[in-house]
Amino acid sequence: MSAFSSAEPVGSDDELDELRGFRRRLHGEPEVGLHLPLTQRSILDSLTDLDLDITLGASLTSITAVLRGTAPRARAVDSVCSGDPVVLLRADMDGLPISEDSGLPYAAANGAMHACGHDLHIAGLVGAAKKLVARRNEIPGTVVFMFQPGEEGQGGGRMMIEEGVLDAGGSRPEAAYAIHVDSRLDFGQFTTRPGPLMAGVSGLRVRIQGTGGHAAAPDRAIDPVPVAAECILAVQSFVARRMAPHDPAVVSIGKIASDAAAGNILARYVDFEANMRHFSDTVFTLIRDELPQLIRGIAHAHGCDAVLDFVPSYPAVVNDGREVEHVMRTIRGVYGEESCTMMPEPAMTSEDFAYVLEQVPGAFVFLGARPDDLDEQEASPMHSATVRFDDRVLERQAVILTELALTRLQGSPSRVRPSTETKRKGYS
Repeated sequence: MSAFSSAEPVGSDDELDELRGFRRRLHGEPEVGLHLPLTQRSILDSLTDLDLDITLGASLTSITAVLRGTAPRARAVDSVCSGDPVVLLRADMDGLPISEDSGLPYAAANGAMHACGHDLHIAGLVGAAKKLVARRNEIPGTVVFMFQPGEEGQGGGRMMIEEGVLDAGGSRPEAAYAIHVDSRLDFGQFTTRPGPLMAGVSGLRVRIQGTGGHAAAPDRAIDPVPVAAECILAVQSFVARRMAPHDPAVVSIGKIASDAAAGNILARYVDFEANMRHFSDTVFTLIRDELPQLIRGIAHAHGCDAVLDFVPSYPAVVNDGREVEHVMRTIRGVYGEESCTMMPEPAMTSEDFAYVLEQVPGAFVFLGARPDDLDEQEASPMHSATVRFDDRVLERQAVILTELALTRLQGSPSRVRPSTETKRKGYS
């Protein structure tokens, strides 16, 4: 039985129903990438009556909304903010190019899908914005709401930073928070950890160039296929022998192709792509500098050329330890001691909230959204065409994002306490 099964809800059923309806409308018309005009319009419509300062992105359809509180400022002496203190809350907006097969009555039918729960993130942040606006006179500072396209590989977070989201509140945020739903984690359960939480990711595209020829006469050609195979095996040995066991990395070869059109043709070239995940700058540098050198050496030893393209993507998500303490104290104060657990080890998945956390202390948190009718083994993973989420978690998202902003602005993390209005138990 859930630890929250007999608990009283925080917030009204009408508020939750409104958020669920909004989320399901978003779910039915997902958009992919950096340009999401329908999604942007829906969010703007939901924020219309909230008296927020809103800025739209120039190179992407982002939304930056700023709430300026009216409570007198009473700050701890360790404040690092020269103006009004600022907290940033973020939600990503984009879907994935997946044809949905969830069986939901509000499933998308346009060839895209919110298979990573970003529709929930949007609705949860809109819910928090409405709660915080209603309590504007309790806020001794500024809250920035960051609605971000292009999380799924396009680096929308980096682009929003380049366009000024971190300066939208008048000074740099003291803290930044984001919640990400998890389709397999127990419903309503929060988890996070200090330090590395999610891996950085990079790509390596390789072309091993031979000469082509007849399969009956390999001695008259330079065949790139066995050379590519040797390079791929060497990549695995590189990870096993060049990486320190306490500083892990994963390098996977996800794609191999050649230009040969038939089995009796020797290819002129072989292409393969590696996906590389890491937590530290040391490992990133090692992969970036030495792995291409290894592949070139093998190719040249066999008379082939190697053309490589190293593509750095997202840095690692690294949580600030003090902000994680604030997050866990806040969640437990609202939903109970067992509602937030420490994540035992970091995940090898990646997230571009990492760009924000490179510049602002903060925390990224997972929230379980597995439907009651599925156990952990039955539940589909995120990025699956059949994944489903229980959108009752929208209440928890909205409440905790609200509380994180309020308590962080009202005092330093070492002294924060949940506000009396929401210090009650929540849904099961």
